[in-house]
Amino acid sequence: MGLIAFPEDLVRAQYDWIRTYEALAQPHPRRLAALRRRLPDYVWRHPFFMTFEGSAAAARVELRRQAREQEHGVRAA
Repeated sequence: MGLIAFPEDLVRAQYDWIRTYEALAQPHPRRLAALRRRLPDYVWRHPFFMTFEGSAAAARVELRRQAREQEHGVRAA
């Protein structure tokens, strides 16, 4: 699948989702309830996924890839 142009708010929400799951994966996560509330349901309910381009399973994989790419860019900066 080619590069998909995701809305910036969706990539940011996926980035936040990844970071939250990383925090939850720690041996003794602090503020467990707060972390769970932070999980953005918005990611999977975003209008982008109602489009033809967003309907493919590969779109979700590409979204995670782009969010991780952004994550590495943020950490490097």
